[in-house]
Amino acid sequence: MKNKKNVFKHIIEHTLQGVFWLLPIVAVTVIMIWLYSKVGALVNAFFGVIGFEPERHIYLWMMLVVLVIVLLLYVIGLFMETKIADILQKVFSKIPGYSTIKDIVNVLNSSKKGDTKVLVVIIKGFGSTGCNIGLMYSQKESIIKDHYTVTLSSSPIPNGGFMFEVHKSNIYVIENATFDNNLQYLLAMGVKSMSEILKAEPKKIEEFLPLEEWLEKNRM
Repeated sequence: MKNKKNVFKHIIEHTLQGVFWLLPIVAVTVIMIWLYSKVGALVNAFFGVIGFEPERHIYLWMMLVVLVIVLLLYVIGLFMETKIADILQKVFSKIPGYSTIKDIVNVLNSSKKGDTKVLVVIIKGFGSTGCNIGLMYSQKESIIKDHYTVTLSSSPIPNGGFMFEVHKSNIYVIENATFDNNLQYLLAMGVKSMSEILKAEPKKIEEFLPLEEWLEKNRM
């Protein structure tokens, strides 16, 4: 009976790993296919006006569609840095739920800088002994002086966990680790260590960058 439970648990765990690994790939693929079809229709309509049918020249048509998509994304990227984008965000922020969705998207964007960067951190002496690996979704100081908010996610399903206020002297930054690396770490359930995921040699905790030094270096 025990063996059956272990087999069932093994199947469930690895099935969930597969699901969480595929989700971002599937989401991006679906969005790109939708965008490709819309831009393709736009390219056909535009060139149809001048009597040229690009779909008859498949490689040319594909190149035109990809070029339009890249230009579109580039323009959107530039637009996001303008004051008009800030005004639109303020307008949309009045819509219930928009701010929450925007915050979630920002959380998942681990490439951001400064106080919105997602940091993978080590919490020294958390609990009675030992250390924990967690995330800092923001580097803003807590309501408690010299303390910062750290989250510890559950494993293997990382959509739950706990938040703690930890003194900065007990927080060390794993500089080359990302949000995605931490997700892999959680899904692996200890089968893979963080050093294996990062392809890095284990180090003493004192060799990692203290949070206080990270803050000084990134806020100059």
